[in-house]
Amino acid sequence: MQDNDLNLLINAAQQAGEIAKSMHGTKMNKWEKAEGQGPVSAADIAVNSMLEDQLRNARPQYGWLSEESEDCIDRLQCKSVFIIDPIDGTSSYIKGLDTWALSLAVSTKGKITAAVIYLPMHNLLYSACHKTKSKLNGVPIHASNRKKINGAFALTNAGSMDSAYWKEQSPPDIIRVYRPSMAYRMALIAEGRFDTMFTIYPSWEWDIAAGDLILRKAGAKVTNKRGRLLTFNNKYPKLHGVISANPKLHKALIQQMIY
Repeated sequence: MQDNDLNLLINAAQQAGEIAKSMHGTKMNKWEKAEGQGPVSAADIAVNSMLEDQLRNARPQYGWLSEESEDCIDRLQCKSVFIIDPIDGTSSYIKGLDTWALSLAVSTKGKITAAVIYLPMHNLLYSACHKTKSKLNGVPIHASNRKKINGAFALTNAGSMDSAYWKEQSPPDIIRVYRPSMAYRMALIAEGRFDTMFTIYPSWEWDIAAGDLILRKAGAKVTNKRGRLLTFNNKYPKLHGVISANPKLHKALIQQMIY
């Protein structure tokens, strides 16, 4: 069954993308989550409901972890778990912008074994599973081969470039670019359009689960900011930042960062 998980995720992402597109740019209910966790919209809830219904009916023995579902501790007893962000980049979605994504993954014994990142507005579908290389719309992709930090194109937030997080008096000469969806940022590194994506801030599992596998299957290394490999379906589903790049650039970043 695990070998069919990727097809299941692809089909579900495409159907969910149609729901998200149909509501994009329309007036809808939206509100702020508690404790400053950001906005949520009626579209987030509609996409999440569709995905939960379809995926859990297809794999009733799998656990469920989603940004828009109440967390159920029962998932910790499951060998495999769906890890879902129905709309990653909700702020952009609400504003009518197009750089938001759907992020779907399956974790098996703490490791991601199937993953999809889908940008419906651009018809871009990134995918990978434990047995195949990463692909964009069915075509294999590979991370960049850049070795040096200086001059690297990085997808990161401004805070992660603060000199307090780097061993030198000022951060390296990195060309910083930003995308609001973390899942999309990770997919762009896997595609080789940028050299590295990193954040020093704690990161929710649903933001990075799909990107973890897609990056690794594209030849990149993905760790937390301490250089440790990521594991998923944790009791508290938040990880200690993310650093991703090809192995040589990743090593150079880890050596220069203060964690």
